[in-house]
Amino acid sequence: MTDENTTTLHDRALAFRALHVPGRPLVLPNAWDLASARIVADAGAAAVATTSAGLAWGLGAADGDRLGRDAALGVVADIAAAVRVPVTADVESGYATGPEGVAETVRAVLAAGAVGVNLEDALYEPGQGPLRPVGEQAERIAAAREAADAAGVPLFVNARIDTFLRGAGGVDLTLERAAAFRAAGADGIFVPGAVEPGTVKLLADGVDAPLNVMAGPGAPAVAELAALGVARVSTGAQLAQAAHALVRRAARELLGAGRYDALAGGLDYGELNALLGGAR
Repeated sequence: MTDENTTTLHDRALAFRALHVPGRPLVLPNAWDLASARIVADAGAAAVATTSAGLAWGLGAADGDRLGRDAALGVVADIAAAVRVPVTADVESGYATGPEGVAETVRAVLAAGAVGVNLEDALYEPGQGPLRPVGEQAERIAAAREAADAAGVPLFVNARIDTFLRGAGGVDLTLERAAAFRAAGADGIFVPGAVEPGTVKLLADGVDAPLNVMAGPGAPAVAELAALGVARVSTGAQLAQAAHALVRRAARELLGAGRYDALAGGLDYGELNALLGGAR
């Protein structure tokens, strides 16, 4: 990585950090490929975040630590090269078994041009988990932090805590893990599965870092989450799920009733072609 590239990443990382403001959250409709990233950025997103699930599905793999580092970060590099806004990468558990592997992933993330990562604490192998032991996860976060610092880039490390998503604990356990991860070098705390206003308020007040929640149908609106103190709102895999649902709905309608109603409202061909064929 050249000094010029490092400077650019450094500045972009600082800009990305500045977007995390409690009460004025960064809103991230998660992208999974170059086209979705361009569309999200064109819609006005201040940054582009990837979804590991959507990205894996786009490459024909299942989510849950089943995709290799090179394949995943190849897509991240394509996205970072295609948009002008900062990019943050969902790297699942770090595509590694140990802390040094996580550090290697972080170096690859920076080489791909991204300035943030989500690093989750869930375990997926049979007989494991549902969560990685807190001390072990803290070591992985510390390795990520040290690798970024050594590269001279203030990478935003978003520590994902899956207590709510995996039914492994409530507010107290989440706050305990958040404190340990913050001490290890995490910049933000991501708690998917927690959207009930009272719970979100307790988390926002109890976490000494920007709080990220994952929102979608049935969750409070962004304005309400902002009032609760949230600093980042993302959609996870839901945008990709909605897109794939449309594909299935349209295919079944065409192959069944022989109709085309589900295809109505698509993006204009010329507009989409220009968006993807134009300069960054």
